Amino acid sequence: MAGKKKPLVVITRKLPDQVETRMRELFDARLNVDDTPMTQPELVAAVREADVLVPTITDRIDAALVAQAGEKLKLIANYGNGVDNIDVTAAGQKGITVTNTPNVLNEDTADMTMALMLAAPRRLTEGAAVLQAGGKWQGWSPTWMLGHRIWGKRLGIVGMGRIGTAVARRAKAFGLSIHYHNRNRVAPAIEDELEATYWESLDQMLSRMDIISVHCPSTPATFHLLSARRLELMQPRSYVVNTARGDIVDEDALVRLIRDGKLAGAGLDVFEHEPAVNPKLVKLAAQGKVVLLPHMGSATIEGRIDMGEKVIINIRTYFDGHRPPDRVLPARA
Repeated sequence: MAGKKKPLVVITRKLPDQVETRMRELFDARLNVDDTPMTQPELVAAVREADVLVPTITDRIDAALVAQAGEKLKLIANYGNGVDNIDVTAAGQKGITVTNTPNVLNEDTADMTMALMLAAPRRLTEGAAVLQAGGKWQGWSPTWMLGHRIWGKRLGIVGMGRIGTAVARRAKAFGLSIHYHNRNRVAPAIEDELEATYWESLDQMLSRMDIISVHCPSTPATFHLLSARRLELMQPRSYVVNTARGDIVDEDALVRLIRDGKLAGAGLDVFEHEPAVNPKLVKLAAQGKVVLLPHMGSATIEGRIDMGEKVIINIRTYFDGHRPPDRVLPARA
């Protein structure tokens, strides 16, 4: 972009220093130094004057906001893989390109999924809390703080995309039997590698698994995909792990089933009404029945820098007159 006027890029949240410095070098970048989430009026002002908006999952870029965008706004370069926070169709109708940052968080999210898969059955947070609170630990006992092994159990993956596959590889190494439900069956080579069993019926898979791990995107079609009816199909020994999006699981039904002993527990990194967390879930966590994390699945320094580099590449490619590599197209009706 040498010799050209630098595009005005408005970044809605604080990003790693390395990413912000590079953006300042390349663009007329307006940073959010104190990391205070933008209000809706501030977002309106941003889309009216910016050439590029760089939002995150916490920013709601709906049709009403897109409608107020100025003629200069040509690109919404989302800092994140999921774009459920953006009305991609409305943006497309206004001639605004949307991009995301795919394939940089697969391994980080898979690592956190395995952590939750271990933490819930093995009661890791309960054990840690005893020591952190200065509890009365009397030393090792053969019957104290007993959990359940995961080796030899059946894992059902809902959404066998890149993250789901990364989880399956880790889980297989931990001795879990891999099962999955997906819109389409994965390649035979992947099935063979993972010794994975495909279930066309989600209902049938749910009723047979020891652990269910959620890895599908949040769309209107996946809202409450794990509904009360489907959760009730699971066995009382089973656990639910969710590092995807909170609204894929009917949270109220999950709470009720765990409270009533009809599910063994859950490991959750995402919540239906983030950043609010259901107080009933917090109560279950205090009782040691669920493990809760504040949406940390992708939170590594390396991952955040990789995301920023993808955003930069998408912006540069667009203003160099080419199609950005991570363009997101509106979903087909």
